[in-house]
Amino acid sequence: MSRITPRLAALKAQRRTALIPYLTAGDPDLGTTLALMHTAVAAGADILEIGVPFSDPCADGPVIQAASERALCQGVRLVDVLALVSQFRASDDETPVVLMGYLNPVEIFGYGRFADAAASAGVDGLILVDLPPEEAAQFEPLLAQAGIDLIYLVAPTTTPERARMIAR
Repeated sequence: MSRITPRLAALKAQRRTALIPYLTAGDPDLGTTLALMHTAVAAGADILEIGVPFSDPCADGPVIQAASERALCQGVRLVDVLALVSQFRASDDETPVVLMGYLNPVEIFGYGRFADAAASAGVDGLILVDLPPEEAAQFEPLLAQAGIDLIYLVAPTTTPERARMIAR
């Protein structure tokens, strides 16, 4: 089991909502991102959402697109983001970490290889904005076996039927 479910259960018991800041890995550089991860936790973050830089972040707004571009200019790749999480885990084994990004880098990395590497690094959850549940049949079991939650998005335009399907 990932760290996400127990953290959310604890927050629910405390009648609190989760504070989940988003940071783009590698913006302005990986060392600063690592320091910001620790600072966010010290300031009260319950879960960290770390953006994986991507060359065509079409589902993101201009601020995250620019952050992704700056990180890519630093040469940040998926393997570097996994190493960043591993470094974070060296001193924080409690705070859940969710990676957010796009399917293409994961496909290139390989589904099984990614699931294993992400679990070894200490990743708890994964949001792939361009992976609908209907197309996740091959990947989701690998993540589940590795103890990583695959998190889907619900848009304001999502029908109630589809939202129920995603929630399952």
